[in-house]
Amino acid sequence: MATSKSIAPFFETLLRPSKLSYSQYICTPCLRQQQSIRQQEQKRSLHRSVKPLPIPKPTPFVPDVPTFLTLIGRGLSAHASKFESWDKLFTLSSPELKELGIEPARTRRYLLRWRQKFRRGEYGVGGDLNHVKDGVGELRVIEVPSLPSQTASDTNVASPSSSGYVSTTSTPGMTKLILNVPVGSSSYVLDAGQTTRDLKKPKDFTLKNGHVISGPYSQAVKGTNGSAVRIQVVEGMWEDRLGKKVFGGERRRAEVLHKMAVAEHRKNVK
Repeated sequence: MATSKSIAPFFETLLRPSKLSYSQYICTPCLRQQQSIRQQEQKRSLHRSVKPLPIPKPTPFVPDVPTFLTLIGRGLSAHASKFESWDKLFTLSSPELKELGIEPARTRRYLLRWRQKFRRGEYGVGGDLNHVKDGVGELRVIEVPSLPSQTASDTNVASPSSSGYVSTTSTPGMTKLILNVPVGSSSYVLDAGQTTRDLKKPKDFTLKNGHVISGPYSQAVKGTNGSAVRIQVVEGMWEDRLGKKVFGGERRRAEVLHKMAVAEHRKNVK
């Protein structure tokens, strides 16, 4: 007959905890479901810790959703009615944009990329205009008092060449600048506390021959000889083009580009 001493080791083996993990007792589908739930909980906790990106304010040239989608092009203006507000445009995620029917995926990525650029203040043509009426901004060549020569060496003041000032002038002590003025106005009124040192020309525009404004999507104002142009919202003005256009082929490219430059010059001097 077995004694208590001989039976004790047998009971110890039965009561000893198993070295097998709990997961080995769960079927594979259930284990995968548990892992999926755990990952979703981790994502939710991560999203709670990340602060939402700021929503940029509309600008005079881009006052609403349809204008923004029209400017960036690629047919996104057709989806303008799907966005309830300006805030929705800048807060919807990529899956939510997909639910709205914005396809394909590269179009959603393109929209998300332009949202980030707009947040950073990286605008296209006309995006930095302050005086806009009914989607039209006007630029004019205005003469303002030139900066004193000693301020150019001041480290706190940008030199004329770095701040967009144009050196060509017809009046002693005056400098010609390309400025955004109210539509129909022939002069520029400084704001309270503003000086000529604060004035800067709009991006992408230059002065040629001392009086002709040159830049993309500029339409010369009749009777100004190119010294005043208007910028109007056009489909695809800010669009990042796909591919590269070949003007006339390899042999005729220089000739075609020259003709285009001549036509652009004639349009600006009307």
